[in-house]
Amino acid sequence: MPTPPRRPAAPRPPAPGRPRRAPAPAPAVRRPRPRWRTRLATAVSVLVLAAGGIGHAIVTSFDTQISRVDPFKDMKNRPAPGHGTNILVVGTDGRDRITPREKEKYRLGGAPCRCTDTIMLVHISADRKRASMVSLPRDSYAEIPPHTDATTGKRHQRHPLKLNAAYAEGGPNLTVRTVEHMTGVKIDHYLELDFTSFMRTVDAIGGVEVCTAKPMKDAYTGLDLPAGTHKLDGGAALQYVRSRHVDGASDLGRMQRQQRFVAALIDQATSNGTLLNPVRFQQVSTAMLSSVRADEGFGAQQMLALAKAMRGFTAASSEFTSVPVASTSFPVKGIGSTVKWDPVKAGRLFAAVRADKPLAPYAARGTVRKKLVEVSPQQIRVQVYNGTLVHGLGARIDTALRATGFRTSATALNWPRRDVRRTIVWFDPRWDRSARSLATALPGCELRPVWGQGATFKVTAGANFAGVLPVRAENAFQGEFGVVTGDQVICA
Repeated sequence: MPTPPRRPAAPRPPAPGRPRRAPAPAPAVRRPRPRWRTRLATAVSVLVLAAGGIGHAIVTSFDTQISRVDPFKDMKNRPAPGHGTNILVVGTDGRDRITPREKEKYRLGGAPCRCTDTIMLVHISADRKRASMVSLPRDSYAEIPPHTDATTGKRHQRHPLKLNAAYAEGGPNLTVRTVEHMTGVKIDHYLELDFTSFMRTVDAIGGVEVCTAKPMKDAYTGLDLPAGTHKLDGGAALQYVRSRHVDGASDLGRMQRQQRFVAALIDQATSNGTLLNPVRFQQVSTAMLSSVRADEGFGAQQMLALAKAMRGFTAASSEFTSVPVASTSFPVKGIGSTVKWDPVKAGRLFAAVRADKPLAPYAARGTVRKKLVEVSPQQIRVQVYNGTLVHGLGARIDTALRATGFRTSATALNWPRRDVRRTIVWFDPRWDRSARSLATALPGCELRPVWGQGATFKVTAGANFAGVLPVRAENAFQGEFGVVTGDQVICA
C-alpha cells in the first residue's frame, strides 16, 4: 500500500521582537562559457547538473546537438592508459560566426585562422572527486608527428611547429597525436568549442563574476575594467579571457586569468543549486552546444554517468596549472619565437597526471577565501622581527606569512627594542605596491618607508598583532609554474 504523502511542516513563527525577513532573492544564474577553459568548465557544469537530477531525457537530447569528429582515427603507438579520464579541450578561432557589430565592438577584426586559440588538458580523477586542468601554451614548441596535410594533401615528415598550428595542418587528429607525444598522456575524449558558443553561453547563464585588484585595460581586445568586482556578459567575458596585454606575463598571464574564470564558473554551477532549473539548463545547454564538436564516445550517456559520480564536486575540487616553461622566447628558424617547456618539471607534472595524483597539496584544499591584493605574496621577500617580550611571536608570524605565500626567511630575529606597540612594515618606496599587499596581511600595522632598503621587507611585530590575514593576487605566480585550487582564486 503506498505511503501517504507527508504534510509539509508549518512555517516557524518569527522570534519575538524580530521582524520577519523577506526571503532572499534567488541567486542570479551564472554559467559562463569561457572560450577554452570556459568551454571545459561548461562541460564539467553539464555533468554536475545532470547529477543533480535535471533528467535523463534532457541530457540525452544533447546527442542531437553536438557535432561529431573522429580525432582518434588510425592512431597507433599511443601512450598506455592511466587512471581517471583525460579530456583534450581546444578553443578554435571561429570569428567567422560573429556578427559584424560584435567584431567591431569586441575587436575581433581580421581573418579567422584555422588553428586552436587555446589548448587545455583536463584530467578527471578515477574517484571522480578532483579535476586537474593543465594549460598548454598555444605557442609551445612542438615536434609534429609525420602526417598528411589536411588542407593540401601533402605528406609531411616530423618537423618543428607551434602547437596551435597542428590543427591547421592535420585537424583534431594531429592535435591529439601531438599532445600525446609531448605529454605521454593518453587522451580519452576530445571537446572543441569556439567564440560563438562561448559568448552565447555566458549570456544565457546571466553573466559571470570576476574580480580584479587593479584596473585592467587592453587596447587590442577593448577590455577596460576598473579595480573591483564585475559581472561580465558574453562579449566582455570574451575580452577578459582573450586579453594578453594587461600585464607582463603575456600569454601565460592570460591562461591564469582564464583559469580564474573557469573556477568562478564551477563555483557558480555547483553552489546552492544555481543551475538546477530545467528550463534555464536547457537554454544554456542549447547555447553552448550550438558550436561544439566532440568525439563519438563522449555522448550523453557518458556525461550522465560521469556526472552522477561527481555529485560532491565543488570549486575546491578543481585545480589549475600551466606547463612549466624554460623559455618564453625560444627562437626556431622559419617559425619565430616559441615557448619551450621545462623538460624536467613538465615531465614530473604529466607523470602525476598519468598516476592520477593531485597537482596541488592536500593542505591547500578547502582553505578560506583570501583577500585580493595587487602583488602576489609569492613575489615578496620578508624578514620578521619580534618587537615584543612575547616569546616566539616572531616565529609564529613568519610561519603564518609563509603559509599564505610570502617568501619569508624562515628565521625570525629580535628587534633592538622590545616595547613596540604597533606592528611596523619597513619598505623601500620603490616597492610600494608590494608593501601595501604585505600590509593587507597584517591588519592594524603601520607602513614606514626607508629609502635604499631594497626589495626585502622588514616586519617588526608589535603588541597590537592580532593575526595574519590570508591574501592572494590575481596572478599568484606572475606567469611562472604553480598550482592553485578553484576555491583559492574565485572572488571572496
